[in-house]
Amino acid sequence: MSVTGNDVRQLALSLPETVEQFAWGMPIFRVAGKLFLTLPEEETSMAVRCPIVDRDELVVAEPQKFWIAAHEAWNAWVRVRLAALEDRDELRDIVLDSWRQAAPRHLVEAGE
Repeated sequence: MSVTGNDVRQLALSLPETVEQFAWGMPIFRVAGKLFLTLPEEETSMAVRCPIVDRDELVVAEPQKFWIAAHEAWNAWVRVRLAALEDRDELRDIVLDSWRQAAPRHLVEAGE
């Protein structure tokens, strides 16, 4: 099963108060004004928020799926190869986790 940039876009835009914009030559997604996802590399990957400790563990455990872009090395972001995702459930878990890290508390609590 292959996940596409359109799958990411559809899922991200289904989350409360999410908007799509275009910056840095790619689609970006914000919740309540805070960036939580980008679609770089011609929409073949996504960059999402991820605590640095968790991110480093993901990269070591699944380097074919996760990596760190050089300019994001000191930030809490990880890149995800869309073609390496197992299914849409995994996509949803990753996108939702990133959204929760950026969303205001009232939005997160309303969704739980």
